[in-house]
Amino acid sequence: MSTGGLGNAALGEPMRRFGPGLAVLVAQLLIFPVPSGVFVRGIIVGLLSALAALGLALIYRANRIINFAQTDLGSIPTTIGVYLIAFSGLNYWLGLGAGLVTAVAVGAIVELAVIRRFFAAPRLILTVATIGLATLLGACSLLLPRLWGERPSAQALDMPWDVRFTIDPLIFGADELAALIVAPLVMIALAVFLRRTDVGVAVRASAERADRAALLGIPVKRLQTVVWIVATLLAFSGAWLRAGVVGLPIGGSVSTFGFLLRILAALVIGGMIDLPAVALAAIALGVFETGIDWNASSPLLTDPIVGAVIVIALLLRRRGGSRTDLESVSTWQAAEEVRPIPEVVARLPEVRAVRWGGGLLLGAVILWLPTWLSPSDSLLASSVGIYGIVALSLLVLTGWAGQVSLGQMGFVGLGAAIGGVATSQWGLDLSLALLVSGLAGAVAAVVVGLPALRLQGLLLSVTTFAFALAMYSYFLNRQFFDWIPTGRIEREPIFGRIDYDSPTGVYYVILVVVVLAILAVVGMRSSRFGRALIALRENEAGAQAFALRPLRLRIAAFSISGFLAAVAGGLFVHHQQAFGPDTYAPFGGFLVFTMVVIGGLGSTLGVLLGAAYLEVNYRFAQNLAEATGIEADIWRLFSNSLGVLLVLMILPSGLGGLVYRARDGLLRWTTRRRGLVVPSFVESPVDEVPSVADPLPDDAPGLVEADR
Repeated sequence: MSTGGLGNAALGEPMRRFGPGLAVLVAQLLIFPVPSGVFVRGIIVGLLSALAALGLALIYRANRIINFAQTDLGSIPTTIGVYLIAFSGLNYWLGLGAGLVTAVAVGAIVELAVIRRFFAAPRLILTVATIGLATLLGACSLLLPRLWGERPSAQALDMPWDVRFTIDPLIFGADELAALIVAPLVMIALAVFLRRTDVGVAVRASAERADRAALLGIPVKRLQTVVWIVATLLAFSGAWLRAGVVGLPIGGSVSTFGFLLRILAALVIGGMIDLPAVALAAIALGVFETGIDWNASSPLLTDPIVGAVIVIALLLRRRGGSRTDLESVSTWQAAEEVRPIPEVVARLPEVRAVRWGGGLLLGAVILWLPTWLSPSDSLLASSVGIYGIVALSLLVLTGWAGQVSLGQMGFVGLGAAIGGVATSQWGLDLSLALLVSGLAGAVAAVVVGLPALRLQGLLLSVTTFAFALAMYSYFLNRQFFDWIPTGRIEREPIFGRIDYDSPTGVYYVILVVVVLAILAVVGMRSSRFGRALIALRENEAGAQAFALRPLRLRIAAFSISGFLAAVAGGLFVHHQQAFGPDTYAPFGGFLVFTMVVIGGLGSTLGVLLGAAYLEVNYRFAQNLAEATGIEADIWRLFSNSLGVLLVLMILPSGLGGLVYRARDGLLRWTTRRRGLVVPSFVESPVDEVPSVADPLPDDAPGLVEADR
């Protein structure tokens, strides 16, 4: 009996590791059968994905982060090598060598200049840094072709020899043959490196337990550089071979985002850290994707189907309690909470005058702003309010709950589509249309978030990214759904009385909704729900000890976030008076997330400043595009990516934190001038702080107990 048990255990372990990947392959054979030649092409596509997915898994295993810059790591060296061959006339092998050298340099520079700065930071912050890296590297790869006077294009790369062979019904060439040979050899080389070399064994040891490895004298930080160089070489190998099969990938395009989704799906299906399982899952997904393309009416169905595969994989995955699972949990510790003004300081006449006077002045400026602006600028100011609501949705989810969503524009698009239909076809008032849009966003958030939020870690970023792609390519596509609004969206009077069919009217309507959203968010933050979310973000184990339920709290936070984002979409479709699907592309999800990081996730003011930064950056990028002839999207990528990286490195609390630091500096100067002793504003050592028994100046207001 024991022998049978051992046999079952020996069989169960491989099935646990490779079963999900094999299940995807079986599903392809049963649901999307293909001829033998198409099956081989699917294997080729899967092998190219596997190289990038292995780099993704290697970094996750070493750093416990999801590296959203994985595909972009290989884009710069591949672009340089391909363009040297295509436009400089360089020999194929010299171009390949130049690409390899550039890949090593890119991997080393990225780790030394960015990743190492966050070595001891929470994993969430490092994950966000990779989002900034992805946009920065994508912008660089789009800008590189201009060195040759070319525009970014899917430049083909052909092997220096000609080979032709047929596997019915497809004809394959040297590029496909090279992928079939080189990709497995690269995987074998990676396995030999990790298992047979001293450096590889040290990499594995440091990935398992970095602190223990450091105590044993292993140079952990130096090995991190090696890991990122290897991951970049894997990304470059896949991108180089892919350039010969499907053409040079263009950074920031929908196809690039789709490729990123495939390797993220392989990472999830393969269990995140099991390299052989991740490789098998990537190959199976390549065959699966090719089967969809061969059988389905449109290749646009691939994204929602792959998203569904990710959801199923997460639902079937057990919630782990191992050290690895626990270490993957992260909090947004950089989201510094705004320190309230002590009561003794708030009562000072000059402080009260500045607070009330400044508030009234700001309110007057906001109210009178449309009268000073042109109609186009008034609409631009209105759009700042709309993105402000999206920013508030991320404040609840990321700032409070410590979760990353890259799919907020998917919720905005859903709310826009439903809001446009609700007023133009159902005849609902705008107020009811916004409510319906918000409820649809909340329901969608629960469906998207439940599979990921029941597990520990940052898996919500993967499911929301898949959601954004699926919404853009399928669910908001008029090719598949005829209910999506197509005509002009009229602005009917609200409640039958309030006319807002003008830029000024739109501005005030949006302003009212923004104020209501701010009041709701501020109220939630001071409620038990808000305090529970902060406690869960800071210490999940401690929060559970006080009977808080993490899953319920996170689902509630995500549903509120989805509600707010969808309401913003309902406003936006009436702001634009039309539904444009390209407005809600996945690229926008990266932009709005980096926008709130730049603004600061520690306060309502911070995220609103981030929304203003996004719109100012949009106008600035347009002006630069007119002056330089370089596309505005490239300038937006540069400014957003550099902004988020600089904020994370220098000013983790963002622009909002900078404002509050200036406020505290002025208050500290005021207390010194008045001779007040307020412990929270004292910069001197503790032993120099007067005790509560020390006499106070005669004209100083008494300290309240909280300040003592």
